Amino acid sequence: MSVSAPLGDARHGKLADNVIGFGRTLRRAGLPVDSARIGLAQQSLTYVDLGHREDVRHALASVFVSRVQDREVFNELFDAYFRNPDIAKQLLAQLIPQAKAQRHPPSRSSRAQEALQAPAHSNNKKPSTKEEKIELDAAMSASAAARLRQADFESLNASEYKLVESLAREIPLPVPTVPARRRQLANQGDQLNWSALMRAAARTDGDYLALPRRARRQTPLPLLILVDVSGSMQRYARLMLAFLHQATRHTQRAVFAFGTELTDLSSAFKARNTDQMLSLSNALVNDYGGGTRIGEALVELRKSHARQVIGHRTLVLIITDGLDTGDASVLSDHLGWLTRQARATVWLNPLLRYDGYQPLAEGAKALTRLVDQTLAIHNLNHLGALALALSRLLRQVR
Repeated sequence: MSVSAPLGDARHGKLADNVIGFGRTLRRAGLPVDSARIGLAQQSLTYVDLGHREDVRHALASVFVSRVQDREVFNELFDAYFRNPDIAKQLLAQLIPQAKAQRHPPSRSSRAQEALQAPAHSNNKKPSTKEEKIELDAAMSASAAARLRQADFESLNASEYKLVESLAREIPLPVPTVPARRRQLANQGDQLNWSALMRAAARTDGDYLALPRRARRQTPLPLLILVDVSGSMQRYARLMLAFLHQATRHTQRAVFAFGTELTDLSSAFKARNTDQMLSLSNALVNDYGGGTRIGEALVELRKSHARQVIGHRTLVLIITDGLDTGDASVLSDHLGWLTRQARATVWLNPLLRYDGYQPLAEGAKALTRLVDQTLAIHNLNHLGALALALSRLLRQVR
C-alpha cells in the first residue's frame, strides 16, 4: 500500500480501500473511529496532493485524531501502514543479511503494536464475530493482574481497557453512613421501645423479662456525582461511570455529566445492566469529547436541580482533571456555594498520577482551594481505596 497512488477521487479505488483498512486499524488501537469518520477521511484526501506524504498524514490526522494522547499512536500506525521507508529498510534487512540496517523492528506503543498484530480481514468480507469478541482469561497470572491494577487507564491498549473496565465493575464502594431519623429495634439502643415493651408485658400478665430498645437506622449518604466528559477525560469518564453504576446501585444518587453543558444521567443510571447504562448515557450526552466549562455546569445545576439533589448530607464527587476553559470567577463562586451546601466535596483527579503535579490551571486552583479533599482515580488500586479515603474524610469534616 502506498499513498503515492494515481491522482483522482480518493473515495474510490485502491486508495479508498486503504483508508478503510487504516481506519479499522486505528479503531483496534482504541481511537474513536466510525464509518462517518472514514468517509470524511476519504473526502479530505481530495483536497491535498497525494504525492506529498506529509499532506496526506495531516489530512488524515485532522479527521481521525481528536485526543492529544492518540496522536503518537496515529503517527506510528500511519508510518507502518503506509510504508515508511525506514521501516521498509528494516524489514528488508531481515530478509537480506548483508544489508546494513537495524535488526530489531522499531519500538511502538502497546496500542499500536496490538492493532498491527490484530487479524486483518478482506474489505469485501464481513468480519467474523470471533475477531470482535474479547476473551477474558480467568487464569490470568498474578503478575499480569498486579500490573493491570497499577496501570494508568490512559496507557492501556484496547483489550486491556476492556478487561480493566470489567474489573472496575466488581470493585465495591461502601458509602459512609449516618444516623437516620427513623429508628429500629436494637440490642443496645438509646431509647426504650415502649410499644414492644407493653405487648410483651400483656403476654406475661404485666411482667417483662427484657427491655426492648430502639436505635437510629444507619443510612448511606446520598451522592451527587459530576463526571467530566471532555476530550481529555474520555477514557476516565467511561470507566468511572461503569464503576459507579455498580458500586453505588443501592445508594441514593444523582449523576450528571458535564463538558460544555450539563447533562442529567440519573435516568440512565436506573438501568440494571451497566452496558445498557453506558449506551443510554452516550445517547444523552451531546458534548462528549468537547471542552470543559465547570463553572457554567454548576450554574445550571444550581438553577435547575439544587433542591432535588443537594442537601447538608450530600456527598459530592467531582470527577475531572480541572482543565477548565470557562470563567474562573464563575467557577469559584458556584463551587463555593456547592461546598457550603453539601456535607463534603471530593475532587477525583486523574492527573495525580504525576508525582510532580501542580494545579496550575485556573480551574484546578479553584478546586484545590475549595474542595474538602483531592483523591487520585487513575488506576484500579486507587478505585479500591476510595471507600476508605471517603470514610476518613467524613470523620475529619464533621
